[in-house]
Amino acid sequence: MKKDNFQLSTFNFQLFYRFLLWRDKHIQEKHFILIVSFLVGICTAAAAIILKSIIHFIQHLLTGNFNQDGANYLYLLYPVIGILLAGLFVKYIVRDDISHGVTKILYAISQRKSRIKPHNTWTSIVASSVTIGFGGSVGAEAPIVLTGAAIGSNLGRLFRMEQKTLMLLVGCGAAGAIAGIFKAPIAGVVFVVEVLLLDLTMTSVLPLLITSVTAATVSYIFTGTEAMFPFSQTEAFVIERIPYVLLLGVFCGLVSLYFTKVMNRVEGMYRNLNNYWKKFIVGGIMLSVLIFIFPPLYGEGYDTISSLLNGQFSHIMDKSMFYSLNDTYWGLQIFLTLILLFKVFASSATNAGGGCGGIFAPSLYLGCIAGFVFAHASNYFPFTMYLSEKNFALLGMAGIMSGVMHAPLTGVFLIAELTGGYALFLPLMIVSVSSYITIKMFLPHSIYSMRLAQKGELLTHHKDRAVLTLLNTDSVIERDFLTVSPEMSLGDMVKVIAKSGRNTFPVIDERGILLGLVLLDNIRNIMFRPELYNRFHVSKFMVSAPAKIQVGTPMEQIMRIFDDTKAWNLPVVDEEGRYIGFMSKSKIFNSYREVLVENFSGD
Repeated sequence: MKKDNFQLSTFNFQLFYRFLLWRDKHIQEKHFILIVSFLVGICTAAAAIILKSIIHFIQHLLTGNFNQDGANYLYLLYPVIGILLAGLFVKYIVRDDISHGVTKILYAISQRKSRIKPHNTWTSIVASSVTIGFGGSVGAEAPIVLTGAAIGSNLGRLFRMEQKTLMLLVGCGAAGAIAGIFKAPIAGVVFVVEVLLLDLTMTSVLPLLITSVTAATVSYIFTGTEAMFPFSQTEAFVIERIPYVLLLGVFCGLVSLYFTKVMNRVEGMYRNLNNYWKKFIVGGIMLSVLIFIFPPLYGEGYDTISSLLNGQFSHIMDKSMFYSLNDTYWGLQIFLTLILLFKVFASSATNAGGGCGGIFAPSLYLGCIAGFVFAHASNYFPFTMYLSEKNFALLGMAGIMSGVMHAPLTGVFLIAELTGGYALFLPLMIVSVSSYITIKMFLPHSIYSMRLAQKGELLTHHKDRAVLTLLNTDSVIERDFLTVSPEMSLGDMVKVIAKSGRNTFPVIDERGILLGLVLLDNIRNIMFRPELYNRFHVSKFMVSAPAKIQVGTPMEQIMRIFDDTKAWNLPVVDEEGRYIGFMSKSKIFNSYREVLVENFSGD
């Protein structure tokens, strides 16, 4: 039986190899990329539909019979079960970190040559569907974006495509995922440019469009052509409300800043626990209590968004202990304001406690509530202009998404495509830009990219910096320098020089710690005087290095060190100061040219 299976796999490999040879001969690379981008669109849309279907099935199964006019104590139990199942699945079956999906894509592009592990094509679907279906207060979009990017990466690797094409296919997968799950093809393309920071060129725009349109079309076929959040504009936007839209943008920027800062702080607190079960217990308790008190925090929260966009405000407090306050102004305003403050804790607890999900849905959710709360508060005062609470809830969604993701165009196009609210395009642009400018004053990077930016691992639209980020530090370390010890005599030093083709010699002690350098130019006047061979020792004529490069230092920072010291060669040491090798400007420049040609030629 094993022999038959082996023969079958060998036959399949030979058949596939023949196909690759046929493809190389008959299909041009640029045409084959379009075919693969079409396949990526179909696969990502299918993944998005499967994920949403499983989530809705679980949610309906668990909460379909809940009491509408009072507290439901199962809210204390379901979310805990969800993050426990997802956490155990990741811990014992996947055995790999699958959280922070968009951040993992950015890391794969900049540090892993756009290679994403094959298991990411399905593991995020399983973990996030269980997490969100049971009530985890996160979104399904970041997991499906990681799934789509993994599909693009692995299809590209299957067909033996080069790194530059792999990067494009990762972007295609992400664009297809956004287009498929939101039915928003334009937003999918814009997301890749703004959030994944891929350059939009003539060679990349067509594959991205093919994937996005294909994914959206497949979603239309299986889920209908209706917008995800159908929005009917019953009150026209007038130009006199622009000042209020600008203020809403500033408010959304500040809410985005609060969300980002608090999420990082809370996640840092969970990381300090250093134990899976401690994280689960703390996260489970926090999540279940918050959802019990505020049932709209259950799951993605899209029911709340639909209610606010359709003007059905009286349903917000259904299934909660505050149901009796549904029809009161202050009851609704305080309830939604508290949700605005506590949503970040519920989302952080979900992921840190073992669940899997993203912040797309929380961003849309918070934005809708922020816009409604802003308009609802403004309308309370008789001296302010009346604001449409439906319209401002829609505008708030674009504002928070722009602020949290640092992606104003994504916010504009996604909300317009999600709701069909194209009549509000101008105010959508105003609120997105003002929110983005507001948060940009405090945070230079988005919630996705700030960790990578701090480590120097973020790929950006700045081409020089992008090339430096893609450079592999280990590949430019030269290790053929002969080392000497401080006790070595000049005579022994001359023997080492005779064996070396280098002009620099690192001086290390018995532990391998770098003590200094011997420069050939500094001893040239004494190295041909045999009478001095036993009188001088290395410790007498060695000099300090102009600077030391610690292994793991970002390449952009390394180049700044070279510029500051004016040196052409610098030693590399580990965290404890042990000598590893040398870096030279010439080696870096050669590698720079190779990476530039490999990844950015033809743009």
